[in-house]
Amino acid sequence: MPGEFALIDKYFARPTPSAVLGPGDDCALLQPTPGKQLAVTTDMLVAGTHFLPDTNPKNLGWKALAVNLSDLAAMGAQPRWVTLAGAMPSVDEAWIAQFAEGFFACAAEYGVDVVGGDTTKGPLNLCITAMGEVEPGQALRRDGAKPGDQIWVSGRPGLASLGLAHLQGRIKLPEPWPRLCVAALEKPRPRVALGLALNGIASAAIDVSDGLLADLGHIAERSACAAAVKLVQLPHLKELAGSGETYNAELRRFALDCQLAGGDDYELCFTAPGTQSLAIAQIAARLELPLWNIGEMVAGPAGEVSVFDPDGKPVEFARKGYDHFGNQA
Repeated sequence: MPGEFALIDKYFARPTPSAVLGPGDDCALLQPTPGKQLAVTTDMLVAGTHFLPDTNPKNLGWKALAVNLSDLAAMGAQPRWVTLAGAMPSVDEAWIAQFAEGFFACAAEYGVDVVGGDTTKGPLNLCITAMGEVEPGQALRRDGAKPGDQIWVSGRPGLASLGLAHLQGRIKLPEPWPRLCVAALEKPRPRVALGLALNGIASAAIDVSDGLLADLGHIAERSACAAAVKLVQLPHLKELAGSGETYNAELRRFALDCQLAGGDDYELCFTAPGTQSLAIAQIAARLELPLWNIGEMVAGPAGEVSVFDPDGKPVEFARKGYDHFGNQA
C-alpha cells in the first residue's frame, strides 16, 4: 500500500506552469500578476454533511473544486491556483484515482493549477483553498446594493436540492428531471465567466450555496437595506409539477421551497441598477445563460428578505436556507 507522499506523487502531482514553485516543497511560490489583487477562499466538504458517502468519486472531485471556484466567481475574480487537503479513513486507490480525475478535469476547464495540499487519515473530509485575481477596486462584494437596484439570479436554482431529495427518496421526480437535478447537485458549473462579465455592472453579488433567500439576505444585511422577491419572476420550475389533470400541487410547493431555500446551486445572485438591464441581457445572450430579474432591493431593516405573490401579497416561508449549526435558517 503506497504511503502519503507516494499517493500525492501518483495522483495529485501535476505540472503547474503558472507557479514559480509547485508541490514538493514546504510551500508553493506564486507570482500574482502585477497590479492585481488576490481573492482567496476556503471551503470544506464533509461526508454526510456536504455530500452523500456513496457519491460518485469523479463527480465529487469536480464538485469539491467547483464550489470554491464559485466563490471566486461571486467576487468577479479570475481563478488561478488551488490547494487541496483531504482526510480519508483508508487508502482506496480506485476511489482516489476517480476523485483526482474529476478534480483535475474541473481544474483544466477553468484554468487553475493545483499548487499544494496535504493528506491524512480520518473521516472523509475535503478542504480546498482557491486563489484568484481581480483588478483593484473591481471585486464584486456583498455591500454595494442600494434601494432600487434590481435583483438577479443565474440559471435555475432549486435543481440541486430537488436532486438530493430524489436520491434520498424524499420525493420521486418525473422524467427527465432526475437526470437534470442530480447532475445539478453532483456537477455544478461555477459561473466564472458571468462573474468576470459583471465587473463594473453589478453592485453586489454572492453565490447561492445555502439557499437563495438566505444568501440574498447576506447581501441585504451587508448593504444595510432589505430585499423584495416576486414569486412570479422566479426561474420557471412549474413544468416539473405537470398541468391539467396531471398537476401535482404538492410537488410544486416542494419545488418552490427547494428553489428559495434548498441551496447547493452555486448560481450567482447579484444586484444592479435598472440602467444596466440591457447590458445584463447582452451578457445572458453572449454566455447562453439565463439571467432572471426576481425583484428589487428596498429601504427597510438590514437583511430582511420578503417574498410576494402575483397579487403583491406577502408570502411566508418556514425556512430561508441551510445553517450548519442551526440546520434550517
